[in-house]
Amino acid sequence: MRNIVAVCLASLLFISGSSVAVAPGSAVLPPKKYQLRTVVLDAGHGGKDRGCAGVTAREAAVSLKIILELGRLIEANEPDVKVIYTRKTDVFVELADRAGIANKNNADLFISVHCNAGPSAAYGTEVWTMGTAKTDANLAVAKRENAVILQEDNYKARYGGFDPNSPQSHILFSLFQSAHVDNSLRFAQKVDYQFKTKVGRKSRGVKQAGFLVLWKSTMPSSLIEVGFLTNRNEERYLNDKSGQSYMASGIYRAFRDYKNELEAMHGD
Repeated sequence: MRNIVAVCLASLLFISGSSVAVAPGSAVLPPKKYQLRTVVLDAGHGGKDRGCAGVTAREAAVSLKIILELGRLIEANEPDVKVIYTRKTDVFVELADRAGIANKNNADLFISVHCNAGPSAAYGTEVWTMGTAKTDANLAVAKRENAVILQEDNYKARYGGFDPNSPQSHILFSLFQSAHVDNSLRFAQKVDYQFKTKVGRKSRGVKQAGFLVLWKSTMPSSLIEVGFLTNRNEERYLNDKSGQSYMASGIYRAFRDYKNELEAMHGD
C-alpha cells in the first residue's frame, strides 16, 4: 500500500510540474498543430483468462472481435492514424503490459473493450474512465475486472502491493490519471452518445472507477463495457457478427468525432 501512495504522490507532483526556462535570445517556436496519430486498442482478457461468460459466449472472444472490427474501421477511414493492438489473437496479456504497450508507442488514446456480468435482468452499456468509484456498484465492477491480476505471477510486487479486494487500493491509485481526466471523459461521453442515439443501445452511463488496465496509461483512456453476457438477449446480440459490427461502428464514430474535435481545438 505504501508503494501505491508513493506512486500517486509522484504522479501528482509530475502533473503540477514546473515551467522550463528559456535562454535569453533563444528562438521561441510556435506550438505544433495537434494531431491524433496513434491509438492502442485493447481486447479485454484472453488466453487462460476467459473473462465473464454467458451460455455460449465468452468475454475474451467477443471483446476481441469488436476490437478487430474497430481497428479495421479506423485503418480504412483514418489513414493518418496508426492502430496498435494489445492482442490480435486469443492470448493472455498482463494488465500492466497492456498500458505498457500504449506508453511505449506514445499513444494518444487507449481504448479497452470488455463485456459485463451481473443479474440476468441487467443490461446496457457502460463507459468508464479512471477515477474514484462513487458507489458500491461502481467499485464492484472495478474489482471484478481488476481480479485478473490474481492470475499473474508476482502480482503484489508488480502492482506495488495493490489488493484487488481493497477499496483503499482503488481510491489511491485512481489519482494517477488525473492529468488526462478531461479528455478521457470527452471521449467516453462521445462513445456513450453513439451507443444511445445511433446504435440504439440502453445506456447505463459514463462512470468512473479504478481500473488497473487504465492505471499506468499516460494518455486519455477509456474502458467500454459493451453489454451483459449474463443477459440472454444481450448475449445473443453481442455474440452475433452484426451486433459486434454495430458496437464497433459506434466506437469508431466516437473516435472520429473526438479526433476531429481535439485537432480543431488545437489547430492553427
